[in-house]
Amino acid sequence: MATTSQTPVITIKDEWCKRCGICIAFCPKQVLEAEKDGKPKAVRPEACTRCEMCELRCPDYAIEVLAPENQAPGLAVAAAGG
Repeated sequence: MATTSQTPVITIKDEWCKRCGICIAFCPKQVLEAEKDGKPKAVRPEACTRCEMCELRCPDYAIEVLAPENQAPGLAVAAAGG
């Protein structure tokens, strides 16, 4: 999966996520998919429009969508596959 300098940074806090799937259901671009354990994963971050519906609807504040220029140095990101 290729990322560009315009690809949003999508982070999912594993310890906060209860795997409810709300973020997946509300994403209009199908950026997120559930892994086998139900944890959301950004499989198409380049399609993200930063509408932040996933972030706004998450009841546990476990997902964050940032512009690439706002990424903290050294942050592990879902946009990079992980």
